[in-house]
Amino acid sequence: MAVVKIKVVSMIGRMSELDRVAAACGSSGIFHPDNSLSFYSDTSGFSPLSEENPYAGSLQILTDAAEGIRKKPEMLSEEKTGEYSGGLSEAKAYALSFSSYLNGIREQRTAAQQKVTQLNQAIDKVSHFVGMNLNLDEVHACDYIKARFGCLPKESYEKLNSFTENPYVIFFPCSNDSQYYWGVYFTPIEQAHEVDRIFSSLFFERVRLTEMQGTPETALESIRKELQRQLDLIEQLDDRAEKYWKAEHDQCCLIFSWLTEKSTYFSIRRYVARYHENFVLTGWIPAEAEGRFRAMLDKMDSVEYTFDAAENEMIHSPPVKLKNKKPFRPFEFFVDLYGLPAYDEVDPTAFVAMTYILLFGIMFGDLGQGICVSIVGYLMWRFKKMALGRILIPCGISSAIFGLIFGSVFGFEEALNPLYHALFGIEGKPVEVMDPFTTNMIIYSAVGLGVVLVMIAILINIYSCLKRHRYQDGLFGPNGIAGFVFYSALVLGFGLQLITGMTIVTLPYVICLIILPLLVIFFREVLGDFVEHKEHPLPEKWGEFIMQNFFEVFEFLLSYASNTISFLRVGAFVLVHAGMMVVVFTLAEMTSGIGYVLIVIIGNAFIMGLEGLLVGIQVLRLEFYEMFSRFFDGDGRPFIPVTVRRKE
Repeated sequence: MAVVKIKVVSMIGRMSELDRVAAACGSSGIFHPDNSLSFYSDTSGFSPLSEENPYAGSLQILTDAAEGIRKKPEMLSEEKTGEYSGGLSEAKAYALSFSSYLNGIREQRTAAQQKVTQLNQAIDKVSHFVGMNLNLDEVHACDYIKARFGCLPKESYEKLNSFTENPYVIFFPCSNDSQYYWGVYFTPIEQAHEVDRIFSSLFFERVRLTEMQGTPETALESIRKELQRQLDLIEQLDDRAEKYWKAEHDQCCLIFSWLTEKSTYFSIRRYVARYHENFVLTGWIPAEAEGRFRAMLDKMDSVEYTFDAAENEMIHSPPVKLKNKKPFRPFEFFVDLYGLPAYDEVDPTAFVAMTYILLFGIMFGDLGQGICVSIVGYLMWRFKKMALGRILIPCGISSAIFGLIFGSVFGFEEALNPLYHALFGIEGKPVEVMDPFTTNMIIYSAVGLGVVLVMIAILINIYSCLKRHRYQDGLFGPNGIAGFVFYSALVLGFGLQLITGMTIVTLPYVICLIILPLLVIFFREVLGDFVEHKEHPLPEKWGEFIMQNFFEVFEFLLSYASNTISFLRVGAFVLVHAGMMVVVFTLAEMTSGIGYVLIVIIGNAFIMGLEGLLVGIQVLRLEFYEMFSRFFDGDGRPFIPVTVRRKE
């Protein structure tokens, strides 16, 4: 459980030195800037810097131009970027020239692509009228007759016979598909309005061929030739863009890197407070890097600085950087989903890692399937860099270990019996999941495990609250010492009495360990105010106080019960897994040969996917609702240093 120690650094210097200081802070890769004005109670005479970033515009132009041809400039190393000897004006000129050339190519390509789309649509239209033996020029030249090309739904085509009173309602089909008849109808000009109305009521969709010449066949050939010309033009434009990119690649990447570097450093200025001709810049750095940061600032004679521990600046909510051991590091992903811990809060990553791996393994115990889950997790991380993949690797190993205990290998419950006999001298597996006695033990053990985890969560909260000087919650709250005594006395007293048959829950036991802690929780606010020496610790309205706290205590009691009972799902999923595999093998045994093998393989794959998803979600739910809610606020903000070249 590790939150990296950080320090706040305040720098004061002449405005003429600001660019140099910003560049030094940005290049360090460890400086998290913060609003400097917020660190001073008296800000009269101070003013924020409101400046437009002079590098951002050119950088955006260069990036957009490259993205227009589906390219991305590379970020060069600091040494190579330092080889650029030009200034901002040269970089601006290059960005405009680069953009102008590629945008010209892109505009031509866009126009050609639009033309291709139009031509493909025209081909689709005209192809329906091939074989009509019509000269479109002659049709367009008619003075007294209008031709309407288009398509008619098949249902409407069959209704044409009902319009026999109008001799001009005649449709000449040429082709058809599953939905439409494609063809033409003719109408005298004086009858056009009425005939068009009738065909419109029949859902006739018109296709305009006014730009076509000759027969549909010759028009189609002409369109195809034009289409090929446009496709050739697109290919030529792509070749020109590719050649230009290859020629300008090195220079583009150099200027892109220089602009990115300068723009990033300049962005630090928006956190600066100005006082006459001086500046104040405040930010956070890891405590372990203080020496290196001091040495860097010492090179600037006109800059003065101070360092202070983040613990002394808690009012400013210091940013949080987690640093966990390698096995626990993947589970920072889950912690971040809930929210980062505050700087003075306990980092729950290690607790999450251990409990998540344990619960996942118990609920998804199968040697073969667990190994497959680990392999899938490794591939997800190796090739897709998916954070969830790294989590699945230890979870799959845990599943495999519990699979050895439960004696299950891809659902084969007897496959490991020879191993148990050779190692331990027993005939069968250690745990027979589907045995009635074992089933009860699994359910009781799941609840017992839940009780232990809830108690650990309460202990973590006690430590965290006392560390943060939140004595009311740490001493008297439902997740404080009073709550721990009440909960542990309740579950352990009645549990041991039930198991051993001994009389443990006596009247003194109930009064001292159950009723008294409950009263402490009830009056936690009053007791907390006394401990913290607040004025007027007693409530003004006792009736309102009692009514409010009665319902709150009742809610706490329900949460104790519901949180404990929720762990029944751990045992339930052990039984569900075994039951689902029984179903798979029951179906497989209805067949033989290749059918048996296929059902077993498909069934295992289905169960791995479905149950892996369900178990993963359910364990995460137990983490967030049954444990996190007891000790973790998650209201911290991340430590995000200014970085030009981020490490993957």
